[in-house]
Amino acid sequence: MVVAGQDPVLVGDNHETVLAFSAMSYNIGHRSVYSLQIHLVLVTKYRRRVITAPMLQRLEDIFRATCQKWRCSLVEFNGEADHVHLLVSFPPDVQVSKLVNNLKTVSSRLIRKEFATEVARFYSKPVFWTGAYFVASCGGVTVEELKKYVEQQATPRL
Repeated sequence: MVVAGQDPVLVGDNHETVLAFSAMSYNIGHRSVYSLQIHLVLVTKYRRRVITAPMLQRLEDIFRATCQKWRCSLVEFNGEADHVHLLVSFPPDVQVSKLVNNLKTVSSRLIRKEFATEVARFYSKPVFWTGAYFVASCGGVTVEELKKYVEQQATPRL
C-alpha cells in the first residue's frame, strides 16, 4: 500500500503509466494503482432476527478470514440481529459478485454448523442469508468532484 501525498506517484512502464495523487491511500498492483472499496449489506433469510452477539463476533472472524483468502481486506464490520454491514477493500481483478457469493456461502455454512441450535429455532432448512444483497461502491471523493477533475484536464490541441 502506498499513501500518496502532495507528490504524484508514477507506476508503470513506457506503455502504461498511472499517475496517482491525493491524500487517499492507494494499493499498488502489478500494473495498477487502485483504491476500491464496497459497502456490502447482507440480510438474514425472511429478515429473521437470528444474529446474536457471539454470532456477530464469529461472522466478523469468518468474513475477515474469507476476505484474506481473496486478497481483500475487511476494513469495517458491524451488524444487528437481522443484517450485517461490511466495508471491504479489494484489488481490481476480484469480481465483486463472486466475492459476495463466497462470503455468503462460507459464513452461512459455518454459522449453521457452529450455532446449529440457535439457527434451527428460526430455520428448518439449511438457509441463513437472503438470496439478495446490497452493494455500493465507496471512495474518498464524490462523483461531482471526479466530474470536475475530468473536465479540468488539458485537452490536446489539434
